[in-house]
Amino acid sequence: MTGGFFVSFMSGNSTRLAVGLADRAAYAGFALGLIVLFVVGVATGALVGRMAKDRRGVAVLALVALLLAGAAILASCGADRFAVLMLALAMGAENTIFTEDGEVRIGLTYMTGTLVKLGKRITAAVLGEDRLGWAPYLLLWLGLVVGAALGATAYHYVGSQALWVAACIMALLAMVAARLRVGDTSSPLPERR
Repeated sequence: MTGGFFVSFMSGNSTRLAVGLADRAAYAGFALGLIVLFVVGVATGALVGRMAKDRRGVAVLALVALLLAGAAILASCGADRFAVLMLALAMGAENTIFTEDGEVRIGLTYMTGTLVKLGKRITAAVLGEDRLGWAPYLLLWLGLVVGAALGATAYHYVGSQALWVAACIMALLAMVAARLRVGDTSSPLPERR
């Protein structure tokens, strides 16, 4: 559906943009659009989170659910390219769920940093320091890989209608977070020093 572009990996889209510019290819504009909308999504998620104050996590989850539903609607109407752009907006906003002091504490879609932290925590464990400090980073990476595999499988069977599943799951997560009263300090990956 994305035509080889990414809705959450802006390094890949930046590379596609650079190659597209060098080749004078029209797809460079689409890559740039994805990057811009991802950044707008981050800014929107941060704004919604700040406005929601102690209900930041719930508000951002709800925003992401609405954006995913918007992408599903666009895809249902045959506007796949616009749906992909909406997905980039949603993924940008998603990355603001775990924010502390106005800064993203855990990037949910950038795995390079997570894998670097995983490697560093493995080294610490080998040296007798925090023996399980690597586990949360491995789980985050596995979560992304399993989620991507499930999404790809769903897309294989039902096409872009799989976006409705993602929107519903995100809405359910928002409702669970609201019920559990998840606040600003909720984070599955505590920073270790």
